[in-house]
Amino acid sequence: MRAATPEPAIEREQKHIVSSENASEDAEPDRTEAPDGPDRAVWDVVVVGAGPAGASAAYAAAVAGRRVLLLEKSELPRYKTCGGGIIGLSRDALPPGFELPLRDRVHAVTFSLNGKLSRTRRSKRMLFGLINRPEFDHALVQSAERAGAELRTGVTVSRVEQHGPGVPDRRTVAVVLSGDEEPVLARAVVGADGSASRIGSHVGVKLDQVDLGLEAEIPVPDSVAEDWAGRVLIDWGPLPGSYGWVFPKENTLTVGVISARGEGAATRRYLDDFVARLGLAGFTPSVSSGHLTRCRTDDSPLSRGRVLVCGDAAGLLEPCTREGISFALRSGRLAGEWAVRVAESHDAVDARRQALNYAFAVKAGLGVEMGVGRRMFTAFSRRPGLLHAALTGFRPAWNAFSRITRGTTSMAEIVRTHPVARRALDTLDRPAAGRG
Repeated sequence: MRAATPEPAIEREQKHIVSSENASEDAEPDRTEAPDGPDRAVWDVVVVGAGPAGASAAYAAAVAGRRVLLLEKSELPRYKTCGGGIIGLSRDALPPGFELPLRDRVHAVTFSLNGKLSRTRRSKRMLFGLINRPEFDHALVQSAERAGAELRTGVTVSRVEQHGPGVPDRRTVAVVLSGDEEPVLARAVVGADGSASRIGSHVGVKLDQVDLGLEAEIPVPDSVAEDWAGRVLIDWGPLPGSYGWVFPKENTLTVGVISARGEGAATRRYLDDFVARLGLAGFTPSVSSGHLTRCRTDDSPLSRGRVLVCGDAAGLLEPCTREGISFALRSGRLAGEWAVRVAESHDAVDARRQALNYAFAVKAGLGVEMGVGRRMFTAFSRRPGLLHAALTGFRPAWNAFSRITRGTTSMAEIVRTHPVARRALDTLDRPAAGRG
């Protein structure tokens, strides 16, 4: 399996960054003769979307020495609905030397069951860190720029074309921008434009699970902030598969809930009740927002021709917790590395081979984690009280939670290597398997 993955370009990073201090010169694209005569610039890799997945893809391709253009519709930094928890898997997927802009370090977790049976578990070692997404995302983009990628903001991609009069040859993809701007040409395209991805629609991404997350950023006085410092709250909610969270970030608490799409009114009631129960209803949020998370089906495509998708655009996230940052970083890195191979392909057969290798790499790692996550989500949706009891009263379950958040293992690895965990999940999952 490992032979199918391209050799990571990290080893070449320091040499490349030193040689690319003149990033604007390194970023100059090829020029190709279009059918109608005038020369057109052709980039090796164009990445659409400058979130964690897109920035990681741009970084990976740029570190490999390729000419990379990163397109983003918003001006940076920009807000993103997200709890902002950085677990170990996310930390380990960051560019070498990347300094996390942590707002807090979590050493304790309070678990509650729809506001009841609260219990706090503590750890001497840090469990995970908390960041503000605008700062984090912007810092990732800056890492990609330092590696040689060129950033262009304020542009909206309406579609991509791989055939037709606007495409000079079979090795080129046209990225069509809204308005009257001329299309951008590339040898390979990575779609990382979020859960409502237009590139994902082009590829034909199919979705299996769609959830609605609602969130409020609530500024609080020092006395309240001190009570939450270093501690998060996770509340197993009243709706099947729902939960709420409080993530402290200095003098702001990120408070949110998530549940299945289609339960919008009930999800809003859950958030309002949750905020009131916490004694935070008297504080005015600085931001109130909502976001849909989407999980791919097992057979959903990850590429079409010379176009790859990653992160939310591909429906890649953990189905039970809906954690998406680590999936974005890891799939983005893979997409960037394989996009380099696609860009180097001289015919459709080789491009298809490299794209399939990317899909294989994703499914062999992230896909396995998603499969276990789906089973966990089914069990959690049926028996949230059992999960609560395990985490608050069964030390091995708490230890497993701690190891997962620190990044020393994953749920998939625990189920694979621990017979007790595997049998427990099999037991909880059996009714769903029987119906299938």
